[in-house]
Amino acid sequence: MKNILKNIVVAVLTAEARVLLARKRPKIIAITGSVGKTSTKDAIYSVIKNSVRVRKSEKSFNSDIGVPLTVLGLPNSSSNMFGWIANLFEGLIIALFQKEYPDWLVLEIGVDRPGDMSAIVAWVKPDIVVLTRLPDMPVHVEYFGTPEEVVREKLQLVSALKPDGVFVYNHDDERVRDVATTLRQKVVGFSRYSLSDFTASADKIIYENGRAVGIECTLTHGGEAVVMRVEGSLGIQHAYNYAAAAAVGSLIGVGLSEAATALREHVPPPGRMRLLSGLKDTLIIDDTYNSSPVALAKALQALKEVKGVTRKIAVLGDMLELGQFSVQAHQEAGAQVAESADILITVGVRAHSIARGALERGMVSEQIFQYDDAYVAGNELEMMLREGDVVLVKGSQSMRLERVVEEIMLNPEEAETMLVRQEREWKGR
Repeated sequence: MKNILKNIVVAVLTAEARVLLARKRPKIIAITGSVGKTSTKDAIYSVIKNSVRVRKSEKSFNSDIGVPLTVLGLPNSSSNMFGWIANLFEGLIIALFQKEYPDWLVLEIGVDRPGDMSAIVAWVKPDIVVLTRLPDMPVHVEYFGTPEEVVREKLQLVSALKPDGVFVYNHDDERVRDVATTLRQKVVGFSRYSLSDFTASADKIIYENGRAVGIECTLTHGGEAVVMRVEGSLGIQHAYNYAAAAAVGSLIGVGLSEAATALREHVPPPGRMRLLSGLKDTLIIDDTYNSSPVALAKALQALKEVKGVTRKIAVLGDMLELGQFSVQAHQEAGAQVAESADILITVGVRAHSIARGALERGMVSEQIFQYDDAYVAGNELEMMLREGDVVLVKGSQSMRLERVVEEIMLNPEEAETMLVRQEREWKGR
């Protein structure tokens, strides 16, 4: 019954959104990929918001229900039936009568199951498609037969690109690069490890008073070079996000220097490699929004590169929706932990394979602690902390590892604005 009601709500909201798009005809920037969608979407918005009237997907509104909500400018009413009824009526009024509307929409579009993307591209026809990455072991593969099926599903968004549209793509990803060679539309590449239209290079962690405070990289385009600085967050993935944002900005008339200035004010969203002060003068790398093999590998690499700390602690939860690849992916993560951290704390049953992988690569049992609950792990970690430690915390959404961060952050009263999943519907779970 619940699914039937949800399908009705999705169908009505989608119909309303289609009417609104037909009336207002905004330009659409659509972002997909297996990693980095939300951060790239937010960076693009930061670059273009002062140049055009624009609306972006809030948080991770990237599903069959999130996309029409963004188009209509409506909130997610979660499980509130009366809220959804109000949304349906308000959506009808907006679709038929709203006069003021953004000239541009920045939409994050994800897939969980087969058919998700085809349902969205039936009515969303992008002017610009941004493809972040298509890794060998994508997330959500549990609901698909093979990783290749996930890739094919996501690539339907590229097929929906308007004939005069532009494909903005990760030039470092061979599969994404191959897609670009098949298109008749204009293509613009961004990269870190290869030369492309927008290339980020010389990335490094920046320190103040011996403490990591962010990253810095140089972005080049057409002979021009600017320094991009990301404060309050770590990870080379931000260089990709910013290069993609600058590429999109250039298509709308935003110059490289102007984009760099806008991005200096940009703050990555909560739970995406955010740097937080911890108890006992520790540093927390909060990457608790979600987890996947590729994203975890990047996070562990960032942890490995941090200098001048007492110990490096990795608190890692289960990675979900990996299907037959789950054990392998967790064990491979454990092998990387052994090269990146001094202490491993796991949360969840699947994460036991992370511990096994770390042991096989040379960590000893005294360095590894395993728990089934985030609250317990957080309490134990608090007692374990030493001054100068740096702690990476990462896991899939349902593992709720933001609870670990809240236990050890210096200012827990700021959790509502600094951490992920602080909404009422999440706090009640």
